[in-house]
Amino acid sequence: MTTDRRLEILRAIVDEYVETQEPVGSKAIADKRALGISPATIRNEMAVLEEEGLITQPHTSAGRIPTDRGYRLFVDKLSAVKPLSTAERRAIETFLEGAHDLDDVVKRSAKLLADITKQVAVVKYPKIGDSQGREMMAISGTANLARSGEDLGNTLSPILEALEEQVVLLRLLSDAHSTVHVTIGSEQADSSLQTTSLVTVGYGTDASLGILGPTRMDYAGSMAAVSAVARYVGRFITEGNK
Repeated sequence: MTTDRRLEILRAIVDEYVETQEPVGSKAIADKRALGISPATIRNEMAVLEEEGLITQPHTSAGRIPTDRGYRLFVDKLSAVKPLSTAERRAIETFLEGAHDLDDVVKRSAKLLADITKQVAVVKYPKIGDSQGREMMAISGTANLARSGEDLGNTLSPILEALEEQVVLLRLLSDAHSTVHVTIGSEQADSSLQTTSLVTVGYGTDASLGILGPTRMDYAGSMAAVSAVARYVGRFITEGNK
């Protein structure tokens, strides 16, 4: 069973790998984290984390990177979603206040979410007054995936092809919950998306939004952004329907 100390080391590995894109060694953790233990002790704990399938060694270097299972434990153990900065909150308010109708706010929300997270953003909402129950959808930030090519490797093209299919996008958002939900790597039902993670949340009846990006993402920041944008969009819709 993973101890609190090992969880701290796992958190350090995830944070450092997300920031640097380089496998993380025990010395880097010892130098940057005030854990009060030696690099040798950290190496021993990393060996246990590797045995538990939470980290892996991508090549012969001493560094380790998180596995999908490691990211899952990291996300599940996040004690709190990282708050947005004052500047980020102000940017959301200012950007969405300029919207003049629902179509506009959905498009603006997708662009804003993609800009904040540097991932692909998707926003959907049922078309009001449409007897056929059709849904509006906006997607933004697909170019961000190209910038993550080193993470995604030869899976980039299948991911882009999947995103071109509206039915895939609708399915990705169909199971969104009222609280932020994260689907990581191999947890993705679509095999072409299993090098990615999805962060989603519902914000109204049959309405949801989310971001898609490589598994090496800032989960805390992405969850905060998704939650905040959903809150503002939901408020716009509620006030607009009064």
